Amino acid sequence: MTISINLPLIQDADLKGKIVLVRVDHNVVKSGMIHDPYRIDATIGTMYHINARGGKMILMTHVGRPRNKKTGEIIISEKTSVKPIVDYIQQKLHIKLKIPEFTMDEKRGYTGIETSINHMIRELREDKIDGIYLPNTRWFAGEEAKDETAERFANQLAGLADIFVNDAFGSWQAHASTVGVNKFLPSYAGFLLQKEIENLNRIYEPSNPFLAVVAGAKFDTKIDPLYALIQKADYLVLGGVIYNAYLCAKYGISIKGIEEDDFELARKFTAFAEKYPGKIVEPGYIVESDIPDERRDGSWRVVDIRSLKPGDSLGYVYDVAAESFSERHIHEIFGRARTIFVNAVMGYTPHFNEGTIALDQLIDENRDAVKLYGGGDTMQELKRLLPGLYIAAIDSPEYYIFTGGGSVLKAIEQGTVTGLAPVKALLDNKK
Repeated sequence: MTISINLPLIQDADLKGKIVLVRVDHNVVKSGMIHDPYRIDATIGTMYHINARGGKMILMTHVGRPRNKKTGEIIISEKTSVKPIVDYIQQKLHIKLKIPEFTMDEKRGYTGIETSINHMIRELREDKIDGIYLPNTRWFAGEEAKDETAERFANQLAGLADIFVNDAFGSWQAHASTVGVNKFLPSYAGFLLQKEIENLNRIYEPSNPFLAVVAGAKFDTKIDPLYALIQKADYLVLGGVIYNAYLCAKYGISIKGIEEDDFELARKFTAFAEKYPGKIVEPGYIVESDIPDERRDGSWRVVDIRSLKPGDSLGYVYDVAAESFSERHIHEIFGRARTIFVNAVMGYTPHFNEGTIALDQLIDENRDAVKLYGGGDTMQELKRLLPGLYIAAIDSPEYYIFTGGGSVLKAIEQGTVTGLAPVKALLDNKK
């Protein structure tokens, strides 16, 4: 595979003796612990290349959401620290990394990068340490700012290094550390970013039949990619709250927990999908429960959607039942597919897992299809529910697991990878 756009690539950069600022997506820490190092491991090739070519690395990533959206206050705490990431990399690669500290504002987090980091950069140049890992980029007031604070922070970041490398496919938002820094330094795409873009081409130009499976807890987070996929894919399977809202809109039923805004989005999407008859494949069985947010023996039942009539009311629908994926027509559609894109957990986790397990097992039965998995939840649940399949998928040429599900959906929505702001910024920098 080759990249379809003329990106500046890390392998073409002169790194010898240079300080290389690397934006990665190591957003794998929850409450101070790493739950899956996959995103870190995926960037090891870029880190090794920089070292092998005589470069000196300064790494940076965001972790979690330390900024309160309502108040703008930034909370600095161990829960969103990069320290677990640094500990993992040091143990994995047997290198020494240091994390600088800066003066903290009570409400604005770090207001900028201070000159105190210079002694650490001197240690890096003198080979006393192997790399620097900056604190969580979202601890800095300028990272997500919409004013001159963002440009000032981007300029400060650029002042640390000679070259910028973006290897953070999962961080598609136009923030200072992903887009702003490109204005001030020669900028290149890392190996992971290149690999993700290469595999996006398999969605843009799929082997047909192309089957997409999308689920989510809110319709509005997936609605624009769904409009793109219903036009591009040969078949589209829905799950989660998205499917529940769709059923309400199409069949005139009510399901507990479906909010009005989700229903309205589903109604418009269902009307639009009528232009593409036969594309939406409806799993025939769902799991209904009268009890919210938990699972008890005898509290849930499997419902055949074909038995529903307009005006019927259901309790909470928590899963696409496993029986759905044994139905002959669905089995045949999954078996014929040559490209399968999955951004889906079919059930309410962690209580209802059977639908997701049946889905992933059915996909794995198809040995002729390229299977493209995208999204943190999708990846986490595959690992939790089918650990053997997850381990096999990581190294299988049949599979590709994207590090950023939101980025994939955004790229699908845009219709081109250049619609992602960090990719466009790299291309603009090359010009």
